Amino acid sequence: MRTGRISEHGFLADGRSAALVDRDATVTWWCPPRFDAPSVFGRLLDDDAGHWSIRPEGEATSTRSYLDDTLVLRTVFRTATGTAAVTDALALEPGARGHEIGLRSPRVLVRMVEGLTGEVPMRVEYAPRFEYGRVGAYLTERDGVLGATAGSCRLDLRTDVPLTVADGAAVGRFTARAGTAHHFTLGYAPAFAGGGPELPDAAGAVAEATAGWRSWAGLHDYRGEFRDLVRRSALVVQGMTYGPSGAVVAAATTGLPERSGGDRNYDYRFVWVRDFSFTLQALWRAACPDEADRQFTWVARAMGRIGDDPVPIMYGVEGERDLTEHDLDHLAGYDGSRPVPVGNDAWRQRQNDVLGEVLDAAWLLRYYLDPMSPEVRDLLRTLADQAVRAWRRPDAGMWEARDAERHYVSSKVECWTALDRAVRFGSRIGGPADVARWAAARDEVRATVLRQGWNDRVGAYTGAFDSDHLDASVLIMPLVGFLPADDPRMRATMDALERRLSRDGLLRRWDGDPAGFVICSFWLAGCLAEAGEVDRARRLFERIAARANDLGLYAEQIDQLTGEQMGNFPQAFSHIGLINAAGRITDAAAHRRPRE
Repeated sequence: MRTGRISEHGFLADGRSAALVDRDATVTWWCPPRFDAPSVFGRLLDDDAGHWSIRPEGEATSTRSYLDDTLVLRTVFRTATGTAAVTDALALEPGARGHEIGLRSPRVLVRMVEGLTGEVPMRVEYAPRFEYGRVGAYLTERDGVLGATAGSCRLDLRTDVPLTVADGAAVGRFTARAGTAHHFTLGYAPAFAGGGPELPDAAGAVAEATAGWRSWAGLHDYRGEFRDLVRRSALVVQGMTYGPSGAVVAAATTGLPERSGGDRNYDYRFVWVRDFSFTLQALWRAACPDEADRQFTWVARAMGRIGDDPVPIMYGVEGERDLTEHDLDHLAGYDGSRPVPVGNDAWRQRQNDVLGEVLDAAWLLRYYLDPMSPEVRDLLRTLADQAVRAWRRPDAGMWEARDAERHYVSSKVECWTALDRAVRFGSRIGGPADVARWAAARDEVRATVLRQGWNDRVGAYTGAFDSDHLDASVLIMPLVGFLPADDPRMRATMDALERRLSRDGLLRRWDGDPAGFVICSFWLAGCLAEAGEVDRARRLFERIAARANDLGLYAEQIDQLTGEQMGNFPQAFSHIGLINAAGRITDAAAHRRPRE
């Protein structure tokens, strides 16, 4: 059985982890303890790494959708003899509502099969494989529960469908008749925790998950343009949030490639400070200020006291810093794309843009930070002082180059952002001498970027000083207020990027990038809106919005020729880009310039 394409997957979440389910209602990815834990279903990365399928025995077509304002997925199969629906959800704690969802989820995956019309012969195949497919489990039945135990992991499955066990898998056949339902509840627990997994009633768990997600959505009433798309993306970002800490992971997966068969494959199940400011803006625009406040609290605690060492650029979901990377050599990889990594060695890099991202986030939340705690004041002052020194140094840049450090324009601009926000905070974080020092450095950074970032030969701001290469990261310049979007040189840069790196609205990061980078296209739409070209911004936004899969989900990149989604999935950065671009278009439309 061939694994579905990246874009054929739906996304389930419970505030602890995520599961992916393809169009055939096969669970191809689930790491129950937390986002970055080893998988128990990993067919996404290797046919033999575990799966759980429930589908018609014969030929069938399928359509699917989320229940409104939820991450509860419903797949409807149509066959020659009838129709049946499979409903999938990761369970939430019973009674959890609003901002409490995801805090104490039971680590349970529930599935219901309902006969809608006629009769549909169905087949279930349950094949857990622990430790990313390394370990086959012993399957034993006791008191109506099928247990799977190996290593540190235990799974219990309860269902009303008889199953036959052989070779570490369980298979069952049943008929979905109109008006009937069959239930499956799969719970996880550590093997040596002293207690078994929770096994709630499947129908009740689906109802609780539905009510929980809808209660959260009901608290966030975005009123701007593209309302339905923003609400869906806000749900996805919330689904990428680790409830106990409030941290938002970059993606739910590891090892999904930028190009099929390629080796640029990374583990994105961690939290990047680089994404921090954009995430907060998105949560703010999507009317989620409580989540934004939790985000800032999390990053302040994760960073702790910092001195002169480079600021860590990424963390685990509970604030871990050592994310040392190693490869899972036993996995074939998605479409043969190897290596499949666990961990991400970018944690060792210097990325100077994080200084601006944290201070920009703090400025956005300044009213929530009043009165400001001594810990937050010390953090912001230290970051501003680091920006005074760091802006002169090369770094790995926003795209985390692994070959060499360079003087990236976007990194300099974010150092300017750090200093600019520090000056705005003024006496709240520093004395008169501090503010004067920050202001002087801010002005020096700006003058240097305007002088050395611009390339007359290219007719644009390029990716790094003394470079002829265009780079979409410079689109942040108007987005952080470094330059107005209608500045002649900024407009020339936007035009050059669109002309040379874009195709059908999909904007690559640089020449040679294998596919369009979704957030870069949304950045361009936001810049066009800021420049007063609201109608053009809307058209670009709508073209990119149409590239989402049928459930409204994005990976990191989209192939410019085939339209295939590539990279880890779903990608929070892509959905954050959608929300922020919609907000900028809304703002610009409200203040539309007379010339349009």
